[in-house]
Amino acid sequence: MTTTLIIARHGNTFLPGETPTRVGARTDLPLVEEHRGRSIGKYLKENHMVPDVIFCGPLKRQIQTAELVIEEMGVKLKININESFREVDYGPDENKTDKEIIERIGQEALKSWDAEGVLPKGWTFDKEQLINSWKTFANKIEKEYKNKTILVVSSGGTIRFAPHLTGNFEQFSKEHDIKIATGGICLFTKEEKETHWKCREWGVKPYKIYS
Repeated sequence: MTTTLIIARHGNTFLPGETPTRVGARTDLPLVEEHRGRSIGKYLKENHMVPDVIFCGPLKRQIQTAELVIEEMGVKLKININESFREVDYGPDENKTDKEIIERIGQEALKSWDAEGVLPKGWTFDKEQLINSWKTFANKIEKEYKNKTILVVSSGGTIRFAPHLTGNFEQFSKEHDIKIATGGICLFTKEEKETHWKCREWGVKPYKIYS
């Protein structure tokens, strides 16, 4: 029996031409477009991966993306809000541009965050707690939704720690870009007798398929 976990990053919160900032747990921006959310729904429907249940972080951009996915799939599903999937807190760099962040922490520190999930000095979230949240959630859905398909809508900082479910995050981060794009999706599966989850797809971009 196979349990399937699909993880999606929310859509865009900045328009083309705008300078994006590090939008974290305390910055609750709405979406500025619908295409990326709708593309996720279309991709899941066309690839026969319509979820049985949907979990979502509590932020506007996360909820709105989940709503667009549901609407595009043409199904009636309740959105289960889960605080664990809120974006991470970027501390003093919350809502700052990458240029401003680099001026404070340096280029290498930001590269280490993007490539390996190494927390820069001053960021205030508990990394180990977040990793354990992914593991706890995965254990829960395997028990409660065995052989089902589960969709989680979250944000980039939170999603980059999901590969800990594979049991070898270090190797995974060497082989993959752990920073996925807005509107990107990842696919994990878990067989009943296996110890860890397997990542089948990482950083798929449905919005490019349907552009």
